[in-house]
Amino acid sequence: MSCSHCDPNDRRNVALVTSPRALLVGNPNVGKSTLFNRLTGAKQTIRNAPGTTVDLSSGGWSAAGHNVTVLDTPGTYSLLARSADEQVVTDLLTGELDGEREPDLVVAVLDAGAVSRSLYLLGQLSKVRLPAIVALTMVDVAKSQGQVIDAEALSAIIGVPVVEVDPRHGRGLDHLAEAVKTGLAVRPHIIGPEDRACTCVESGDCCQASRPELDSDTLAGMLAEADDVFAWVELVSARLGRSEHHVETTRSDRIDRILLNPYAGIAILLAVLWGLFELTTLVATPIMDWTEGFVAGPVSSFALGITGRIGMSGTWVESLLIDGVLAGIGVVFSFVPLMFIMFLALSLLEDSGYLARAALLADRLMRMIGLDGRAVLPLIVGFGCNLPALAATKTLPNSKHRTITALLVPLTSCAARLTVYILIAAAFFPNHAGTVVFAMYVGSVLLVIAGGLMLKLVFRDDTKHEPLFLVLPNYQTPRVWTVMEDAGRRALAFLKGAGVTIVVMLTFMWGLMAIPVKGDHSLGDVPVEDSLYAATAMSLTPIFAPAGFDDWHATASLLTGFVAKETVVASLAQSYQVDEPEENSYEDAEDSSLGSRLRDSFDESSGGHGSAAALAFLVFVLAYTPCVATLAEQKRILGWKMTGSAFVIQLVLAWVLAVAVFQVGKLF
Repeated sequence: MSCSHCDPNDRRNVALVTSPRALLVGNPNVGKSTLFNRLTGAKQTIRNAPGTTVDLSSGGWSAAGHNVTVLDTPGTYSLLARSADEQVVTDLLTGELDGEREPDLVVAVLDAGAVSRSLYLLGQLSKVRLPAIVALTMVDVAKSQGQVIDAEALSAIIGVPVVEVDPRHGRGLDHLAEAVKTGLAVRPHIIGPEDRACTCVESGDCCQASRPELDSDTLAGMLAEADDVFAWVELVSARLGRSEHHVETTRSDRIDRILLNPYAGIAILLAVLWGLFELTTLVATPIMDWTEGFVAGPVSSFALGITGRIGMSGTWVESLLIDGVLAGIGVVFSFVPLMFIMFLALSLLEDSGYLARAALLADRLMRMIGLDGRAVLPLIVGFGCNLPALAATKTLPNSKHRTITALLVPLTSCAARLTVYILIAAAFFPNHAGTVVFAMYVGSVLLVIAGGLMLKLVFRDDTKHEPLFLVLPNYQTPRVWTVMEDAGRRALAFLKGAGVTIVVMLTFMWGLMAIPVKGDHSLGDVPVEDSLYAATAMSLTPIFAPAGFDDWHATASLLTGFVAKETVVASLAQSYQVDEPEENSYEDAEDSSLGSRLRDSFDESSGGHGSAAALAFLVFVLAYTPCVATLAEQKRILGWKMTGSAFVIQLVLAWVLAVAVFQVGKLF
């Protein structure tokens, strides 16, 4: 059958000779990203949409003779954009996103178990007038609930190919490839609310109707009156013979009676969050230590052997290679297992369907700081380690919430800071050390709340007063191989994106410690007190006079803490030339010679108010800039401009708080 309103000379009817671009569009939790990963495998890149912090994933797929570039988009319920993520989808469809030409084909991903909701987005897509096909997912779940969708009947109604696919098991991909081939050749558009009932799928001689010039504002105006779309959804549902008024109780419903219970559900959520916290501390730490030890041991020994053979043994070149570059590589690779474990846990929670339930349970609490419940997970993980916590922000579908959460995560007190708390608390407050450490974590929570309230004013969100609209996906058994593949891909992205920054920054720190500024020393063989590192610390020391710890040992340890917070204690021990406490305990820290030297130094620098200065130092350690690895990940997520601004603001905040604590504390 041919369409009377088609233009046979439309350029869109010409066969494609360049690499076509297919755009995956669909609601959240319909399997869209799983389908993207299945189609593209390792042939994909992740980047930010121009001018935003919204992730766009693209990859190559060989589909029925075409090398198709597939672009995954953020999940959206509507093309009436109310967030940066939804705006990116609309801009991609209208060709307004900088550097992105409009797609040659839209692959609309529909959930077979929630057709009416998916059809609403499909009705809106029909107004864009782009060539389209439909991938129908969750068919097996729908059938288990007694919902059967006739793909051929739906195709005949909406005028474009409809293919059943199971991306989790890889079924139906060959049929999808054929549908893409048909879509690129025939270029059918969705028969939506404004079209007469005609189809060109079977005949192949009907081109797409001429597409008017369309931008986001024009599209928004067309979609503002949604009555015709709702009527179209009801019409299509009726023609499919579907009625959603009677819904049977499913397995997911029965599980939710427990997991969404106000009492049992909260207890289970706390257990899950505790498990994630343990993953970032107890489980990952031995693996991280082994990885870093492998680089510091066999790899460094091998490198030493090479430098010896080429006559560079004992030179600054050897020091640069071992203590600079390889030390940085060791730090990077030590974090990879941690990132993989965290990504694996997140993928399991997301693939199973529990992540959405966790967000629902925590929503009321998170709204206090302008976020929704989905932000609770990365913030809790941050108390274990800030690095995987930043990675966990990728689970947040709203880009504004991702940005706010990524800025708040460094305010959570990671486990690496605990060694510093124990040392200082035991040395200065031996009878109340536990209370002081507990107060640091309470202070961290208060900083997160205060920071969230401030950022809520900075990043104004018109939707912040609206209730969380969240469709709970059906529970599914996660596919182990798919989940592991996804976790490995994300960990590799961290390695590529943040690894270079970490190595460069640590090599720079080596340069500070390797360059002599006094004494008769050679490059790379300098006592710490005679290095540019110590000179830099001494030049910065007067800044901390109002906080009571204007002592170069303390300043130097804070500089080292920028590399890794757990090195603060080691730096203090090195600069005082004493052994650091062997055990992570209050008793050992109190009795150590390092604790005694700290008390003497802080008493002297504070004019006899050592305890107040110690509290100020603890507050500064709590609040100041995160480690270089966290900063590199933050840069990968937010970009240099926002990361740099956050870096400066957090330093200033830490200094102000430390000064306030000391000035008040010395009065008592």
